[in-house]
Amino acid sequence: MTVLRKAFDKASQRLEVRFGFMFLHRLRRALEPVIRRVLHFYWRFSRAATLGTRAIVVDGAGRIFLVKHSYVEGWHLPGGGVETGETLIEALARELAEEGNIRLGATPQLYGVYFNKRASRRDHVALFIVRDFGQDGNPQPNHEIVAHGFFPVDALPKDASRGTRARLAEVFGGATVSELW
Repeated sequence: MTVLRKAFDKASQRLEVRFGFMFLHRLRRALEPVIRRVLHFYWRFSRAATLGTRAIVVDGAGRIFLVKHSYVEGWHLPGGGVETGETLIEALARELAEEGNIRLGATPQLYGVYFNKRASRRDHVALFIVRDFGQDGNPQPNHEIVAHGFFPVDALPKDASRGTRARLAEVFGGATVSELW
């Protein structure tokens, strides 16, 4: 988690105690577009490019692990930003632990690197396929992830994100691999 995200989460916890979860939930959703623009403006000067990781985590039954965030609509592949000093695998392992209580087994397969121009003109996402993992119980509740689960590829939640559906179609459906997220 970034320093700003940790500070926002701490402030969110204080507001939640005072005003309740629903207020906080609506506030985060309302402020998310502004916060994202501010962060990307900051990153424009502090980083040459932004890099993130995502994973297609496949369980023994062939189901895919997806998460639903508190600050953006829809179901998404788990993942997040690579912090300064982290490798892609370290960032992926951290994000999977935070979002899904998932521990990597063998080194995951790098499937592709995508340009995410919807986030900014400098954002790139590395996508990994994870088949060897452990999960000791359900993820711990937090302010970032409001829902999670394993879903069959052919029965995804109806509000699965466009990017999630496109990556799964590439990996499992034979769709042409895009350079764009």
